[in-house]
Amino acid sequence: MTAAVQQSSVRRAGAQRPRFAHPAEAEFAAFLDFYRIAWEYEPRSFPLRWQDGRIVEQFTPDFYLPEQDLYVELTTMKQSLVTRKHRKVRRLRELYPHVNIVLLYRKDYHEILSRFGYGSVDITSLRPDQIERVLLSPAEIQRRVAELGQQISTDYAGESLVLVGVLKGITFFLADLARAITRPLAIDYLQLSRDLREGVAIRKDLDLDIRGKHVLLVEDIVNTGLTLDFIKRVLREREPASLEVCALLDKAERRLVPVPVKYVGFTIPNEFVVGYGLDYRELYRNLPFICVLKREVYEANGNGHLIGGTGQEAAAEAAEPSLVATRVEVGSG
Repeated sequence: MTAAVQQSSVRRAGAQRPRFAHPAEAEFAAFLDFYRIAWEYEPRSFPLRWQDGRIVEQFTPDFYLPEQDLYVELTTMKQSLVTRKHRKVRRLRELYPHVNIVLLYRKDYHEILSRFGYGSVDITSLRPDQIERVLLSPAEIQRRVAELGQQISTDYAGESLVLVGVLKGITFFLADLARAITRPLAIDYLQLSRDLREGVAIRKDLDLDIRGKHVLLVEDIVNTGLTLDFIKRVLREREPASLEVCALLDKAERRLVPVPVKYVGFTIPNEFVVGYGLDYRELYRNLPFICVLKREVYEANGNGHLIGGTGQEAAAEAAEPSLVATRVEVGSG
């Protein structure tokens, strides 16, 4: 098999900021950056009218969103300006029917969010102003999962796989990853129980016999490595042909046990994150993006104990009682 997949660090959309013509454009760019939506500012002008072979009128939309192949023109409530822009947008659509463009009022920013999968904020009772920042957008997650699936398919060419997920946070990632892998595969699940007196144990064991099979342990997030090391020791005793780890998120700076992770989606900072399967008190799993919430969200739910920014570690403390103060990731290493 090939070498480990190179880890992909979190990036920021629109890193180089242009000089905007209007404060509303700067506000919209900041809005897009917050939700990690890639954008370009005035990248193209469209000729609208010609005279004697010369261009006498053209239209330059304010923004282009490459992930949706969408041009955005901002407008205010001033009627004369709206009328003029509507005319230009109509003319552009007539001349360039393949070009997608919207005329956007500030109050309609939510339309852009819905195009990029952020509408799920509404059904989780989470307001946008409760989000500290979006760490990974839906588009970034989808791209990286596809890349991981392609790499795993290449590495296991000619072989079949057993994907083992650790419940519950793995649900979304495992489903998407399995669809991205082109090799024959089976899927099974483990669930752990953690008790301060008895330590970590297997609550729900595998249904499959993995002896002699290539096993890929799929984790949502790896933190200290303690839980992951425990699971790997349990699985190795069952004599698989091979055993590797794929993790969507890696908090490498928190590692206590040097457990190798061959496939890593994103290396992230030491912060508590929710979304795409990751929860806080069983909430926010169904967010299609991964974000950091504002501290008051956790305090409102009765828990301000976010030691080192890793509040989702609480239930795993029993994995190593002597390390209760550091806390281990729930459902992961």
